[in-house]
Amino acid sequence: MAHVKIFSSDYCPYCQRAKALLLARGVTEWEEINVDGRPEVRQEMARLVGRTSVPQIFIDGRHIGGCDDLHDLDARGGLVPLLQGQGG
Repeated sequence: MAHVKIFSSDYCPYCQRAKALLLARGVTEWEEINVDGRPEVRQEMARLVGRTSVPQIFIDGRHIGGCDDLHDLDARGGLVPLLQGQGG
């Protein structure tokens, strides 16, 4: 299974939706970086991806984007292969 990293917030419904989709696709573990009360972490995330909103999701170091991006990838059939290390 691929390494998944998520920048998230405890109070973000989009973060919860993204994690629910990952769970539904068999991901049981991920690296979670919480930005709540940590402006320096959110700033670093923004430097990495050019966005300040959460979640920001990475799979094997590849920036996927936010919740909608993750769901779009899944709808196109690209999420499962990527999670299995078969994505391009």
